[in-house]
Amino acid sequence: MDNNAVRCRKVNKIFAQGELAVHALSNVDLDVAGGGFVCLSGPSGSGKTTLLNMIGGLDRPTEGEIRVAGQRIDQMSMSDLADLRLQHIGFVFQAYNLIPVLSARENVEFVMQLQGVPANERLDRAMAILHEVGLDGLENRRPGELSGGQQQRVAVARAIVSKPALILADEPTANLDSVTADKLMQLMRELNANIGTTFVISTHDKLVMSYAKRLIKLHDGKIIDDIAQSTRRV
Repeated sequence: MDNNAVRCRKVNKIFAQGELAVHALSNVDLDVAGGGFVCLSGPSGSGKTTLLNMIGGLDRPTEGEIRVAGQRIDQMSMSDLADLRLQHIGFVFQAYNLIPVLSARENVEFVMQLQGVPANERLDRAMAILHEVGLDGLENRRPGELSGGQQQRVAVARAIVSKPALILADEPTANLDSVTADKLMQLMRELNANIGTTFVISTHDKLVMSYAKRLIKLHDGKIIDDIAQSTRRV
């Protein structure tokens, strides 16, 4: 039985820039065990975000095989991919991707609404997670009424509130002060430890890296180092 939450084999991604072919990923092999807490690090252009997008089915590889929860996603239809993401994957985007006409609470509830979670349960869970990320009293504000850091916390709350098996986060501490970032990482590690949520995080932030059980370094689209490490408190 394959116990990996993520498996990549010989994954290549080539982007065309005029007449040039840019190899964003080159023959990437990666296994992430269920319950892993993995950080992808490397300089800008190293392939971190591209790899994260491949794992989340937001883009397809030029070549190679990607499996998530045992399912081969690089060959899935768009509708099947959408269903997989809805039911099994939480996303934290660097650009937040909040719905501007919805309040913070409604943004957090949105995925649960699509999943068919009853209204009372959605409300209770949304309010609890907004408290966890330090947004008490701001639940009725729309994204335009929140600071960048507050919007990022709403995005994190939305990703984790339905307790997906896999959470993919692209620079989740961007625009957060160090105290809030530390609290956020503690919350993620608690989810990882208590319910086994698998995390794959792309980051430049050394604080985030210090929480990782495993640090994977990329350069020019290739994995150049893969380090198991002791971590901070949970």
